[in-house]
Amino acid sequence: MKVEAFAPAKINLTLHVTGQRNDGYHLLDSLVVFADVGDRLEFTPGPNLTLSVTGEHATGVPTDNRNLVWKAAEAAGWTGQIDLTKVLPHGGGIGGGSSDAAATLRVLSGQGITIPDALLLGADVPVCTAAQATRMQGIGDRLTQVSLPHLPAVLINPGIPVPTGAVFKALTLGDNPPMPAEIPKFEAPQGCADWLRDQRNDLEIPATSTAGEIGVVLDALKLTTRALMARMSGSGSTCFALYPTMKDAHFAAYEIGAAHPDWWCRATQLN
Repeated sequence: MKVEAFAPAKINLTLHVTGQRNDGYHLLDSLVVFADVGDRLEFTPGPNLTLSVTGEHATGVPTDNRNLVWKAAEAAGWTGQIDLTKVLPHGGGIGGGSSDAAATLRVLSGQGITIPDALLLGADVPVCTAAQATRMQGIGDRLTQVSLPHLPAVLINPGIPVPTGAVFKALTLGDNPPMPAEIPKFEAPQGCADWLRDQRNDLEIPATSTAGEIGVVLDALKLTTRALMARMSGSGSTCFALYPTMKDAHFAAYEIGAAHPDWWCRATQLN
């Protein structure tokens, strides 16, 4: 029987790089939320594991054991046909591959199949498996659920993949302060945005030095009507801005889409 799954975009509202372990893994403190835009997957059991990828961002996505979806299914011992529709740009800092793998784990777990440790598939896979507002610490292994209001937002990707390794290599200071010990309770997007402005994405500067178009995107978002704040997500190149209402977000998406029709631009609700 065919089973469908949704893999939402992961947005890092903050990303503080707080240290580095002896094995090279960076320690993070990040506030993560999820969008109502994402990839879609269909699972049809069968004797062999096969994967097809279609959609606006299918180009360049592997359909073999290099794909995290394949790795997740293989690690769980599941076989069959997986049809992946790629809506999210890959290499965009919004966890497309990790969220796809996490959706695979959720589907297989729901069928009573023993799934592998999500962290073995990547640092973002555990938080993507939770798929709710979460404080992610350590190497992605310490997760704390957070209560946040719904956040109207616009996501922009300029079509430039940014390799995560290159961004971390360009990071000059890897021992930065974490977020405050307690994340406040917010009643509305305005209060959340006010607090977020005092936080950081420590990868934004090195990513911008690697791909200057990120700075252009951030400037465009900051200039949209009623934007509360703007920041890069993850290691880039996708950036976001928050707004008071979804009407404001849709209007901002229209503004940017008209000025930059070659950018991937989506109004969405986070969390």
